[in-house]
Amino acid sequence: MSVYVYDTPEELAGAAAREFADRAGEAIAERGRFAVVLAGGSTPEAMYGILASDYDDQIDWSKVYVFFGDERTVPPHHDDSNHKMASEALLDHVPVANVHRMRGELPPDEAAAAYEEELRTFFRTEEVPRFDLILLGIGADGHTASLFPETAALEVSDRWVVANPVLKLDAARITLTVPVINAARTVTFLVAGEDKAETLKKILESDADPRAYPARLIQPQGGPEWMLDRAAASALS
Repeated sequence: MSVYVYDTPEELAGAAAREFADRAGEAIAERGRFAVVLAGGSTPEAMYGILASDYDDQIDWSKVYVFFGDERTVPPHHDDSNHKMASEALLDHVPVANVHRMRGELPPDEAAAAYEEELRTFFRTEEVPRFDLILLGIGADGHTASLFPETAALEVSDRWVVANPVLKLDAARITLTVPVINAARTVTFLVAGEDKAETLKKILESDADPRAYPARLIQPQGGPEWMLDRAAASALS
């Protein structure tokens, strides 16, 4: 596990954009394409804006293939859609090769099955797919992607994508599963804000039950990268 702390959310977003560009360059040089999973949330959104403005001509976007880690059960033009946010901040401004969105307008189980089939078609494998980079955040309750505490998706090991009913939200979310996230070459958490500080301490510096803090389940080979602003890191020893 690697932990990097930046003084402000703006510095964090800038560093995350540089990391994205570096990973893209490496993947394209080695494998001819960059398969990346985007996250929702304000910190990734700030990073996407920097990528669109400062890296539009520094990344070979024609070889970038974009996926999503989770989605709300809303159509793509809805204000709550992760796809809409990423499109407005980044994807509408750079010539990416393909964007593979989760179809939140479909019934949740149907949307999850369709996205898993899309992944199988793209990766052309029956093995768990290996993304080049998966971006994640955390919620104040310790969830990541749409892997919420004490929900059924945490136990899934034989699916790549599932619909995850979340009782406290009175809604289902569509999410990648833990095995898919853990298979990625790089998993990077972007976390900003003092409201995440105590939760982050539980995740990084305790033996808390992963079912209560699902971000603790994310353990890719070599460990995840954590990119934090000073406020989010304020409770860490």
